This record gives sequence, structure tokens and C-alpha cells, in this order.
Amino acid sequence: MDQQLGLLIVIGIISLFGLWVIFYIIPVGLWFNALVSGVNISLVQLIFMRWRKVPPQIIVRNLIAATKAGLKLNRNELEAHFLAGGHVNSVVSALISADKANINLDFKTATAIDLAGRDVFLAVQMSVNPKVIDTPPVAAVAKDGIQLIAKARVTVRANIKQLVGGAGEETILARVGEGIVTSIGSAISHKSVLENPDSISKLVLAKGLDSGTAFEILSIDIADIDVGKNIGAQLQMDQANADKNIAQAKAEERRAMAVANEQEMKAKSQEARAKVIEAEAEIPLAMAESFRSGNLGIMDYYKMQNIKADTDMRESISKPISMKHKTEDKDSSKS
Repeated sequence: MDQQLGLLIVIGIISLFGLWVIFYIIPVGLWFNALVSGVNISLVQLIFMRWRKVPPQIIVRNLIAATKAGLKLNRNELEAHFLAGGHVNSVVSALISADKANINLDFKTATAIDLAGRDVFLAVQMSVNPKVIDTPPVAAVAKDGIQLIAKARVTVRANIKQLVGGAGEETILARVGEGIVTSIGSAISHKSVLENPDSISKLVLAKGLDSGTAFEILSIDIADIDVGKNIGAQLQMDQANADKNIAQAKAEERRAMAVANEQEMKAKSQEARAKVIEAEAEIPLAMAESFRSGNLGIMDYYKMQNIKADTDMRESISKPISMKHKTEDKDSSKS
């Protein structure tokens, strides 16, 4: 009796497991749900989906949602998009939203946008509800040298046709910043920009900055303008300091050249003095040679000494008193 009970329990467990396997492989409930929703799909196709590693729940539920919304989608195309790594839920939701908003969006375009890495459902929502992008502070200098710091708010709408291959928000912000710099830089005075900030938005908006991007610019509004530094005066001060440094460098160069010339003249003077001393040292030798050869007599020598003494006396008389004292001090120090 106990063996029969145990056998029945084992058979029951095996049966339950077999039923679970059957219902897992053959999703009868999902097939019935699709049938009553008007989606024509067979049990065999659902079984093949599992073998192809495609979740039947995702395909069937999106087919049901599209059918209820009045869209006709192909099951094979949904499977192919899932196997390609796409987001089936996002694509179907985007198609339904675009159809309700009267936006021209077909299945091929939606899948291409999704596979390109963009959120196609968010793009459709942005087409219906435009997005506001705040630009970072943009600094520019007017012609009078005053710096202005501007912040702008850019209202954009997604361009469905340009989502594949179109530039993103970074390009929009860069172009708007460039337009603000150009507009402020062309202003004669910063006061005119402060008085009419809308002139910036008009000029920037007229440039067609949304060309080649995934967005369409609806408006550009200047949110805030602050006055920055006086760049013109600062540049003039920097230029003056640079000129001063250049002048100091040139003056130092001239001074160094003058010192070098002075040193050179002193060296030449010392060289000439050395030559004079050398020549004076040869005078006694020449006189001795003249005495020996008879070209110079004793009387001639005395006359020469008298002339030298007379010359020294005349030079002493012609010197100022201070020079005399200096000469006497030198003589006394020598003695």
C-alpha cells in the first residue's frame, strides 16, 4: 500500500513537470490571448520563437498593442529587429505615439533610429513636446573692450528625418555659443547689447544652426547677461608692461655694451702704458750706447736733464692746487 502511494506521488510529480514543460514550450495562454485580440499567430510559430531564442511574450504583446492601435506590423520584422539587438517595446511605442500625433514615422525608420543608439520613443515625445536646453555661460568681448557673459535657453524639437546620422545636443550648444560670441563681438558697445539682448537671439537664430543636426531649433532666448572684466584696458596694461620690459632690456643691453667698451678702453690704455714704460726702460740703454759710441757727450746729457727739469716745473706750475697736494701726498707716501 505504501509503495503504491509512493508510486502515485512520483507519477503525479512527473506529470506536473511534464505539463509545465509542455505549457512552457507551447504557450497556450499566450496564443489564446493573441487569438482573442485579433492577432493571427499559430502555436507552431510560438514554439519556433522559443527555439530561435526570441521571447514570445515580447513579440505577441507588441503585436497586440499595435493591432489595438490600428497599426499593422509584421511578426518576422519584429523578430528580426529583436535578434539584431533592437528594443521592440520602444519601437512599437514610438510608432503608436507617432501615429496618434500625426507624425510620419514608418517601421523601417523607427528601427533604424533604434539601432543607431537613439531612443526613438523619446524622440517622438520630443517632437510633440519640445525640449529646452540651457547653454553654459558664454563669455565674449564687445568692440569697446568690455566682456559680457551670456546664458541662453534653446528650445529644440526632434527632427525625425535627421535622427540617423544627425549631430546631437553638443553640436547645438557649440553652434549657439559660437553665434553668441560673434554677435557680441560685432557690437560696437556693450551697452547696446545690454539694452537689446534680443538682437543676439535674432542674429543667432538667423544663422540656421540646426543644419545637419537631429534637432530643429524653435527659439533662442537670452536668459541672463552679466558684465565681466574690462579686457581692453587689461590688454593695454599688459602691452604697456611688455613695452616697459622691452625698454629695460634694451637699456640693460646698452649699459652692458658701455661697460664692455669701457673695459676695452682701459685694457687698451694699460697696453699703451705698458708700451710707454717699456720704451722708457730702453732710454737708459740707448743713452749708454750713445755714450759708448761717442754720439752723445756729457754736455748734451746735462742739457737734456735741464730741459726735463724745466718741463717738470712748468707742468707743476700749470696743475691746480688740489692736484699739487695730491702729487705731494703721493711723493710723501713714496718717501
